[in-house]
Amino acid sequence: MTGAGRVAEDYLKTIWSATEWGAPPATVSSLADRFHTTRATVSVNLKRLSAQGLLTHEPYAPIELTGRGARLAVSMVRTHRILETFLVELLGYAWDEVHDLAEGLEHAATPDLVDRLDALLGHPRSDPHGDPIPSRTGEVRYHEGARTLAVAGPGAWQVIRIPDAAAERLRDLIDRSIVPGAVLTVGDGGVRLSGAPEPVPLDEESWASIIVRPVDDGDDAGAPGGA
Repeated sequence: MTGAGRVAEDYLKTIWSATEWGAPPATVSSLADRFHTTRATVSVNLKRLSAQGLLTHEPYAPIELTGRGARLAVSMVRTHRILETFLVELLGYAWDEVHDLAEGLEHAATPDLVDRLDALLGHPRSDPHGDPIPSRTGEVRYHEGARTLAVAGPGAWQVIRIPDAAAERLRDLIDRSIVPGAVLTVGDGGVRLSGAPEPVPLDEESWASIIVRPVDDGDDAGAPGGA
């Protein structure tokens, strides 16, 4: 879609998405783990992307996207999330089936196809997992007060996003009714679903990747959220 090549598109999207919800920037090691390759291969690819003016990376410094690199990354994120929404809403795929499928389809999708799918879906603001869908012009709107469950603090919180990359974890969260819109109560005893007597066991990764907002924030979107 971007014309940058599949490897470049995957790297740009992954680097941009790494910090979307306040997590640390992508590193050579995290990219090697993500793409199941070696640090040496990642370093070579980063040098190529740097030479193309898509990112900057100095030894021991964070990987940073340039303006052009960020625009291409957001374009890929938009494509991915619209495809996930299309697969779930109109083709009947389950939430835990669509991430990998969208990963394969996104590189062949043209801007016109993405715009048509967006219109067909009624211009959704978020994908099935709660991640915001960037606009055609690259604007990304987040819920006011959004933060990770790990830093939410005591009180009542509404789930607005659950992680989609790991199908097994996603299925587990869905089975426990932890989905966008669910209300959780955080207290000394852990996390409980609204009205449930027992806490819901969550691993560290889930605490760090489930995004919530105060239940009294309303439905308006605002500035980018994050931890």
